[in-house]
Amino acid sequence: MNQLVAPAKSLDKSKTPGALFSTLSIPIAILVLVVIGSVASPSFLTVNNLTNVLNANSAVGLIALGMTFVMVSGGLADLSVPANVAMGALVTLGAQESMGTGLAALMGLLVASMGGVVNGILIGYLRINPIIATLGTGSVLLGLSQLLVGGGIVYAQPSALSTFVKSSILGIPVFIWIFIFVALILHPLLARTSFGRWSLAVGGNYQAAQASAVPVRFTKAAAFAMTGFLAGLCGVLLALSNGQARPIIGTGYEFVAITAVVIGGTSVFGGNGSVLRTVGGVLITALIGNLIILLGFPSQATGLITGAIVLGAVGIDAYFRRKAGRL
Repeated sequence: MNQLVAPAKSLDKSKTPGALFSTLSIPIAILVLVVIGSVASPSFLTVNNLTNVLNANSAVGLIALGMTFVMVSGGLADLSVPANVAMGALVTLGAQESMGTGLAALMGLLVASMGGVVNGILIGYLRINPIIATLGTGSVLLGLSQLLVGGGIVYAQPSALSTFVKSSILGIPVFIWIFIFVALILHPLLARTSFGRWSLAVGGNYQAAQASAVPVRFTKAAAFAMTGFLAGLCGVLLALSNGQARPIIGTGYEFVAITAVVIGGTSVFGGNGSVLRTVGGVLITALIGNLIILLGFPSQATGLITGAIVLGAVGIDAYFRRKAGRL
């Protein structure tokens, strides 16, 4: 197994042109956006604006962190994210009266996590195409969520937990602290543990990893289970902070998360990625959206610009892989 794990690790940290581009592009892009924003609008660099931007994007940031492991391990993407977000939110608020907020939140996390586990079994163990599998489970879960509430809105009850979620620590919203905390856990998990090396190996070359006794099925399944848990956590936090939830609460989050991960330099082909670069991708996506609003452009321009960036990033990744003979 060591013969396979070592190359996967060196691939991520090598000084190839592709790796160098991926490493430098994130801080340069953030710096360029900050300069443009500070020139374009005097309110851009204010503490209030930047805090609001980060707080608004911390929810999708949690999903992007999980999606990083899905992409790194060669799982393409998890399209069931909106349904898992909805289940986490709706179960939490729906069970709040009978179970109390704390237990209801745990129940919401459990239900959403089970959706991720089902995805993991279908994809990791039964080898079903990730896009087909997550589309199917997402449709089932979304249908269940609509049956639970009849397509309507579920409202939260006042509680100490919801008050805490909406509060700030040292002037920074709790939502941002939770995103930072999860990122600090997942970064070393991918960069410094056996599971992280397994993920890189499985995404880099599934057959070689399997031949080297890497637990390929477990590794791939765990990535989807993790994403289901983080999507559920996102739903629980959104429900408690907004005070309400409906089945469409997570609509579009999967595409924003994929955008952030790809902009962060994680390869859609698997075998290469970083949690820290995903955090950078979340920041870039957030800053682009904020700049568009401050400059008075229509909100639809956000998708146009980020979509073009994603296409460019995938094209550059494919170019360097083809040049290295890995595509």
